[in-house]
Amino acid sequence: MIRLGIVGFGARSNGNRTRFQDIAPEVELVGVVDPNEARVRELRLRPEEQDRVTFYASLGEMVRQAKLDCLMIGSLDYLHAEQAIEAAKYDLPLFLEKPVAVSMEQNLAVERAFENSRCQVVVSFPMRAAPLCTLTHQYIQEGAIGHPEHVLATNYIPYGTCFFDMFTYQSYKHTQGLFTQKATHDLDCMMHLMGSTITKVAALASYGRVFGGKKPSGLRCSQCDERRTCLESPENRRRNGSDPGEGGVFDPMTDHLCLFSVDVGTPETGMNEDSSSILMEFASGAHGFYTQVCYTRRDAGARHHIYSGYHGTLQLDWYKNEVRRVRHHAPFTDVATVTGNSHALGDYALVRNFLDVIKGKDTPQSTIWHGLQSIYACLAAKESTYTGQFVTVRQVGSTPA
Repeated sequence: MIRLGIVGFGARSNGNRTRFQDIAPEVELVGVVDPNEARVRELRLRPEEQDRVTFYASLGEMVRQAKLDCLMIGSLDYLHAEQAIEAAKYDLPLFLEKPVAVSMEQNLAVERAFENSRCQVVVSFPMRAAPLCTLTHQYIQEGAIGHPEHVLATNYIPYGTCFFDMFTYQSYKHTQGLFTQKATHDLDCMMHLMGSTITKVAALASYGRVFGGKKPSGLRCSQCDERRTCLESPENRRRNGSDPGEGGVFDPMTDHLCLFSVDVGTPETGMNEDSSSILMEFASGAHGFYTQVCYTRRDAGARHHIYSGYHGTLQLDWYKNEVRRVRHHAPFTDVATVTGNSHALGDYALVRNFLDVIKGKDTPQSTIWHGLQSIYACLAAKESTYTGQFVTVRQVGSTPA
């Protein structure tokens, strides 16, 4: 039996717990740290787990008493760093949900905590482990495009309203913006495939142009007099086919928080951006561009990465689950299609990797250092939106200024 303890038992933790047990039925949940025990028992625990799972007041208490083999952290984003720092004290494999931190202070503290830690961490970056990324990496290593010189990545998010109508994402305190919340995933994938870290960025973001407003705090659609006309009401989302959900995870067709309330924040007090973009330079001398748009709907949704060099171009389509390879100097174009959802398969690949780490058969595929480096790039992008200047990205292991 593999004894698992979870800190923050939300939807992502539950999904990964399910994947663990799908692959390895010997994984048994024995301990949980979560402030809302009643909700966890109602929504997350299975009938056979109700009596055997113990709830603890703190991570330290759970580690001391539950005789754990591994840990999972899936709490609110701004809590990840504090809890990871605590976990670094223990010699237990850790599955850490991204982002690993949401501020420079947090990121530096996490880096210091793991400098001499024996805790092996798998950061939840499933794009890096997904079949599309794995095949693309293989192509690049085999010289399919020559030296990677440029990357263009776009993310038109059809479920992006979740960042404005769900409690876990709506609060700027929780996310500190969508560079750290969303872009961290794509930037990690780009650095992995480009074979180089991001060293300099310039960024722009749009705040409050689409979402946000003066509706009362805590307002939900069911309480609003405008639900018959508001395009974001469940009734109109259903009528217009503008359901932004992803497999029901975000409950888009049910009652939700108002996207136009004061809770969303303001550009002055802090809020998630409607859209944001990053121009980036890599240590290799290559450069690239990434943009994310959060108000896209229906089949306008798209997630593309395009990697190019002198010898060829590789085009990844995360929604079509395919890689298109174009040879620049030969009359051939190939398309490789993934059977199944590549992103979801990446989640399973990371879980398999974590199980092998627990058993001592492998090392983390997506390490704490990858998580930290991605956040350093995201924080530099955030700084650039405020200063209007290029910003140098701190590198993991460099001496703080």
